[in-house]
Amino acid sequence: MQDAYESGPRTALRHSDFPSLDVLGRVATVEALFLTHHDRGLPEPSAGDGRSLLILSAVFLVGCGAFAIFQAASGHFLPHDTVYLSMTADELCALQGCRILHFMIHDRISFGGVIVAIGVLYLWLALFPLRHGESWAWWAIALSGVTGFLSFLAYLGYGYLDTWHGVATLALLPPFVAGLVRARRLRHCTSEPEPLDLRSGRGVGRVFLLLSSIGIAVAGLVITSVGMTRVFVPQDLEFIGLTRESIGAINPHLIPLIAHDRAGFGGALASFGVAMFACVRYARSSPSLWQALTVAGVVGFGTAVGVHPAIGYLSLTHLGPAVFGAFVFGTGLALAAQDSPA
Repeated sequence: MQDAYESGPRTALRHSDFPSLDVLGRVATVEALFLTHHDRGLPEPSAGDGRSLLILSAVFLVGCGAFAIFQAASGHFLPHDTVYLSMTADELCALQGCRILHFMIHDRISFGGVIVAIGVLYLWLALFPLRHGESWAWWAIALSGVTGFLSFLAYLGYGYLDTWHGVATLALLPPFVAGLVRARRLRHCTSEPEPLDLRSGRGVGRVFLLLSSIGIAVAGLVITSVGMTRVFVPQDLEFIGLTRESIGAINPHLIPLIAHDRAGFGGALASFGVAMFACVRYARSSPSLWQALTVAGVVGFGTAVGVHPAIGYLSLTHLGPAVFGAFVFGTGLALAAQDSPA
C-alpha cells in the first residue's frame, strides 16, 4: 500500500517555495531531518492554516528543552531559584556531598529531554499527517498540549510558582492555541487505527510501542502525584542520605522547589505519552515517523537514564523501570520499522 505521506517523487526544495519569514525559512532545515524520497517536501506553510504556528510552538519547545538540559548540566541555578532559596548552587553543593544539588540536576535534565521529545513529535505531526488533513494528528497535538498545560497548575499542590516557567508557558500558549484553532479546517480525513497483526514483527513492534507510550504516560501521572504530595520516594532519600524533614530543615524552600521540578517532569512525560500513543496507533508506516520517534526516544531516554550514572544515582529499583522502558521502546521501534517503505 502506498504510504500515507507519499504523494509522488521528492521534489527539490527551493528558497522561493517558502515564505520569507525567518522562522518559516528554518522549517526546511528541520524537515530535512525526517525527509526521505517517500516524503515530499513541505508545501508552502501559511499562517492561515495554523501549521506554521504549531511548527513555531514545536521549535520553541525544542529550544526550551535544550536550554533546560544545558543549564542544569552547568551546575548553576537560574537567577530566580537563587533568589527563592537565598543561596547559590555552590552553597547547596557544599552540603551532603552535593547530593541534593545533583538530585535537582537529574530532575531538570530529565525534564529538558522530555520537552525536546515533545517538540520533535509536534514537528512531525504538523509537517506530515496534519498537512494531509488527518484528523487524529490535530487531536494528538491538542490532547497532548492540554495535558502539558494543565500540569503547570500542579504548583497549587506545592506552593511554588516558577516565574520563568510561567513566562515560557504564557509565551507558548497564544501561538499554540491560535495554531490549533486555525488548523481545525485542515481536518478532512478520518483515519482508522493501524492494524495490530501479532503474527508479524511490525505488528508486535507497534504493540511494544503502544505499551511503552502507556507506561510513559502512567509514569508521568505518578511522578506528578508524588511531586504534589510526598515529593520523594524512598530511593531518592537513600541517595541524598537525609530524611525529608532534614532536607526541609536546611532550607524551607528546598522541598517546594524540588517538588516543582518533579511535578513538571511528570507532566511532560504524560504529555509525551499521549502524543506518542496517537502516533503509534494511527500513523501509517513511513521513514519520517520512525525517524521522529527515534530522535524523541534517544533524547528522552538518553537524558532520563544517562544522567543517573553521571551523578551516581544507581538504585536498581529506581533506574530499572526506566532502563526496561527504554528496552521496550527500542525493541518496538526496531520491529515496527522493519520493511518500512524506503
